Amino acid sequence: MKLNCVVVDDSSIQRMIIAKLVNNHPNLHLIGDFSNAIEARSCMSIHNVDLIFLDIEMPVISGFDFLDGLKIKPQIIFITSKAEYALKAFDYDATDYLQKPIAIDRFNASVKRAIDLYLLKKDTKEEEGEHIFIKSNLKKLKVFTSKIKWIEAFGDYVRVVTDDDSNLVLSTMKSFENDLSKKKFVRVHKSYIINVDKVERFNSKFAEIGVTKIPLSRNKKEDLVKALSFA
Repeated sequence: MKLNCVVVDDSSIQRMIIAKLVNNHPNLHLIGDFSNAIEARSCMSIHNVDLIFLDIEMPVISGFDFLDGLKIKPQIIFITSKAEYALKAFDYDATDYLQKPIAIDRFNASVKRAIDLYLLKKDTKEEEGEHIFIKSNLKKLKVFTSKIKWIEAFGDYVRVVTDDDSNLVLSTMKSFENDLSKKKFVRVHKSYIINVDKVERFNSKFAEIGVTKIPLSRNKKEDLVKALSFA
């Protein structure tokens, strides 16, 4: 399990230091590092981000102003050289507050807190989350839609690939298309429906989910872009 992260700091040296810490951590995946909030916001409009390492004092748009402009707020670990912002930082429901220079053990402790909170929220959400039932190997399985990566036509069957496993279901793509949220699931090809929250990057030909490249039909790329902008 890895949390998708971005680093936002106007200091190139600090960004490099934090990005290195992120890249060396087994439970973190760096989506990008940015010198200002505008670039970070643009990235977050097309990528699912779980955690932001955020500087507070930045030109034009401060870290606090950046958060005020976000509709959906990931977990935040503030990073700053000044202790006086700590109280206000926790008004923003910060996961943690790190002071520069950052010690590795303090960084790891902060990340552990973020992971624990992520898993707690995930378990709670799954207990109440949207789900479907699929019939595979003569058994009915409860599948949380948030865990579905993609659905693939497989002869007379449909293969449902999730974070945990994959199952063959005697069904049609059209049936799944009707059962799933059109805000989160997009038919990008005659043989593929994908969960837009799982897309890490895409181009004119493929959408990438982990190491898998999902083909995009020429007339479906616009649907994917539209869905990602609202994700």
